[in-house]
Amino acid sequence: MTHSASAIARKLAGQAERLCRRYLSNGRREGNYWLVGDVRNAPGRSLYVRLRDVPDGGGRAGKWTDAQSGEHGDLLDIIRASTASGTFAEALAEARHFLSLPQEAPASAHSARGAARSGSPGAARRLLAMTRPIVGTPVETYLRARGVPCVADLDALRFHPHCWYRRSYDDRDAPRAMPAMIAAVTDVAGQVSGAHRTWLRSDGTDKAAVACPRRAMGELLGNGVRFGAAAAVMAAGEGVESILSLRAAVPRLPVIAALSAAHLGALAFPPELVRLYVAREPDQAGRRAFNVLSERAARSGIDVLPLDSERGDLNADLRAIGLARLRSRILAQMFAEDRP
Repeated sequence: MTHSASAIARKLAGQAERLCRRYLSNGRREGNYWLVGDVRNAPGRSLYVRLRDVPDGGGRAGKWTDAQSGEHGDLLDIIRASTASGTFAEALAEARHFLSLPQEAPASAHSARGAARSGSPGAARRLLAMTRPIVGTPVETYLRARGVPCVADLDALRFHPHCWYRRSYDDRDAPRAMPAMIAAVTDVAGQVSGAHRTWLRSDGTDKAAVACPRRAMGELLGNGVRFGAAAAVMAAGEGVESILSLRAAVPRLPVIAALSAAHLGALAFPPELVRLYVAREPDQAGRRAFNVLSERAARSGIDVLPLDSERGDLNADLRAIGLARLRSRILAQMFAEDRP
């Protein structure tokens, strides 16, 4: 018999206390709740799991909330946090084992959540829903350490205190979850199509010391991380930190981070766009992306102009020469009518 993810979640809810005793063994029951530190079974009382349905429909068994981080979910999420890979397929397999249900083929498990499957736009939106603003978090510390000032209005960036990290062969001992900067990837209409994760050290002073501190998910082609509303004159580049350095130097210029050279070349143009400045990176991939983007823009009647750095990208320049000198270098490469 086939059991869908929703059916498994309902079965788990019927055994919420037994599940908590197994997977959240550092917690304890208080009334109708199981209290523990977090979804990864740390000691504490921040996370609470409802053990029984509220008769009037005000709460469902198996639902949990972490009061400190703002995260929430169901019992499948708790099982997922206990698995080695952190994939939804492994969480379903572990849940079936817990419930003594027959195992299914991996393909069925992989597609069980449909639109919210791993790596999909739905999964990206779900991740973003578990985040909070970056002010006062390790993300703010990280950006300031990279020389990026004034983070209060960067709405496309969010903070996740315990973002799941899928280990690779090269870092099998890495933590299963770490603080992360989450960037919302949107299309030209402003709809969320993906998310970009940058895992950080616990104090935010640098990226986490793991094999792959940056990963993206969702539909990225043509889309990007946007700061500022679309306008006739805009700028685009590859990395978030590089494009934020440009925005710090020219605050009124709307900017888009495409996240890679390949995606920069495929960036979709907002209908308002007349002139696009491109933070051109000096490697072969960066030059190729600039040429591809220029050819596509020319067919749409859009002017493309480069903004070149001296040290690989604009963030490297910002850290080396400071904001004032970076601003002078960038403004010297812009048309007079586009300068603030």
